[in-house]
Amino acid sequence: MLRPIFRRVLTGKQALIRSYAAAAQEAIKEPEQEKSEKKNDKNVRETNSFVMSMFKGQLKTEQIFPYPDVLSPEEKSTLEMMLDPPKRFFEEVNDPDKNDELAKVEPHLIKQLGELGAFGLQVPEEYGGLGMNNTQYGRMVELVGRHDLGVGITLGAHQSIGFKGILLFGNKDQKQKYLPDLATGKKLAAYCLTEPGSGSDAGSIKTRAVKSADGKYFTMNGSKIWISNGGIADIFTVFAIETENGTVEKMAAFIVEKGFGGVSSGPPEKKMGIKASNTTEVFFDDVRIPAENLIGEVGDGFKASFDLC
Repeated sequence: MLRPIFRRVLTGKQALIRSYAAAAQEAIKEPEQEKSEKKNDKNVRETNSFVMSMFKGQLKTEQIFPYPDVLSPEEKSTLEMMLDPPKRFFEEVNDPDKNDELAKVEPHLIKQLGELGAFGLQVPEEYGGLGMNNTQYGRMVELVGRHDLGVGITLGAHQSIGFKGILLFGNKDQKQKYLPDLATGKKLAAYCLTEPGSGSDAGSIKTRAVKSADGKYFTMNGSKIWISNGGIADIFTVFAIETENGTVEKMAAFIVEKGFGGVSSGPPEKKMGIKASNTTEVFFDDVRIPAENLIGEVGDGFKASFDLC
C-alpha cells in the first residue's frame, strides 16, 4: 500500500524540482536576452542593483569593491616583489595545522619571519624596517591571514599595536633604541591595556605608576588580561594611571622591558581557535621604569590608547 503513495510523493517532488530548475534557468538568462524580451513591455522597470544581479547569478564585484588605485606603478612592482617570499614561506614552510596543534609559533618560524622583514613592515628603513605604506601593509596582512591567523595575530599584535606607540608617538631616542630589534623580530612586542575590571572603558584601569621623588623613574604595579604575545614579548606598551601631587590622576603610556624585573605572565589561555597566538595575563610588581620610557607626556595615554587600536 505504501508503494503507490511513495510513488505519488516522489512524482510530486520531481515536479517541484523541475519547477525550481526552470525558474533558475529563467533567472540566469543573459542580460541581452532579457533586454530583448522586455523591450516592448513598458511596465517592466530595469535595475542594475547588486542584489538583483546576484539573484540572477551575475556577481558584479565592481559595484561593491571599488578599491581606489592608490599605488604608483613603482610601488605596485615593489609590492609584488615583497609579497613573493612570504607567499612561498606560507606555502612551503609554515604548517598552520601543526602550529594550531602545538598552540604556538615555533622559534625557528619566528626567526625566518624576521629574516623576511615581517616584523617591521611599516617601520622606516632607517630603523631596519620595510617602510610599507598602509595599502602595501594591508596586502601583506591579507596574505598572512589567508594562510595562518595564528601567525597573523602574532605579527599584528607585535606591530599594529605592540610597538606602534613608539613608532607614532615615541621620541627619536626611543625609536633608535627599540625599533631596530623590534623590526627584525629579535624582540617581540605586546600592547597592555585591558584589565580584569576594565575593558572598553580605558579610563577605569587600576594599574598605577608612581613617580619617584627625584623624577628619575616610575614604579608600576598592576595586571593586564587577554594580552596577545603576553607570554613571549620582550617589550610592552603599558597604560597606567599616574597620580600628580597625590590628587590629579592622568593616564600615561610606558615602554616596559621584561628585563626591568617584576614583569611576569600567566599560562597561555586555552582558546577555541587561533590557538597559535599566545594570549596571557601580564603582571607588573614594583617594576621600576626609567622616566625616559614615558611615551609622550603624562595625560597623553588615554588618547594614545585609542589612536593605537
